Amino acid sequence: MIRNITEDVGFDFCAFIDYDSSSDACLYEIGNYDCEPEYSYGPIIRPRGILHFVTSGKGKLTIENKTYNIHKDQVFFIPAGVSAYYIADKKDPWSYRWLHIGGSRVLEVLKDAGIDEFNPVFDICDRGTSTKESFCQIFDDIFANFTKEFKCISKIYELLDYFSEFSLRDDETSESLQLQYVHTVVKYIHLKYSEQIHVEDISRACGLNRSYLSRLFHDATGSTIQDFLMTYRIKEACNMLRNTDNTVSYISFAVGYTDIYTFSKAFKRKTGMTPTEYRENSN
Repeated sequence: MIRNITEDVGFDFCAFIDYDSSSDACLYEIGNYDCEPEYSYGPIIRPRGILHFVTSGKGKLTIENKTYNIHKDQVFFIPAGVSAYYIADKKDPWSYRWLHIGGSRVLEVLKDAGIDEFNPVFDICDRGTSTKESFCQIFDDIFANFTKEFKCISKIYELLDYFSEFSLRDDETSESLQLQYVHTVVKYIHLKYSEQIHVEDISRACGLNRSYLSRLFHDATGSTIQDFLMTYRIKEACNMLRNTDNTVSYISFAVGYTDIYTFSKAFKRKTGMTPTEYRENSN
């Protein structure tokens, strides 16, 4: 439900929109306010995070017993469950836009970029002119399309992309890169197990030599890629045998085998039973 509450509370613009259909990224309220001198808010503890973008002027934020001087082109984030107080400057009061946001990916990306209750301020000017323009454009698009849920949520994902570029994680370390490749293998298999895929296809998708990728995967999981693929296929086949009336032949093709004989042989190797025996024992 969208409700414009501008006139109710005296803000320049405020809309309660409650877009929370995605657990990754949610947007609950947006608004902007040209603050009066020394206009203050709080101390307050919110149930959801709020991201402020200062478009002019300056002010102060106090969070976790620390005070920050904040000015134009800076962003400050107040996480859920944290007490915060902020006040506009007496001579040059700030104007800001805000987004009430939530979702697991939002919190994860902001934290990876070093933005949390212990480091709540982010200076977009430090990132270069082009990144400032792109950041402002995202906010402009959200406010211009606040009645369109999917448009707004897509812009929240663009915002996550923006912050992810400044991740503080050392993703270039050898260990983290290896884990990324392992996750890619697992995701690839989960997505394409029903197709005629081979280890060469997976290594090509990762952009790595087959032998090198196989060694990385085995070191991380204790399994070969081929065995992991077969195990996942048989697991899906077991689910179908228990929960559907599809024929064994149909199921064999559905999990990526080209003939029932090869499927039955692999199935018995993994479960100790033929597919038919497994179905009978499951009923």
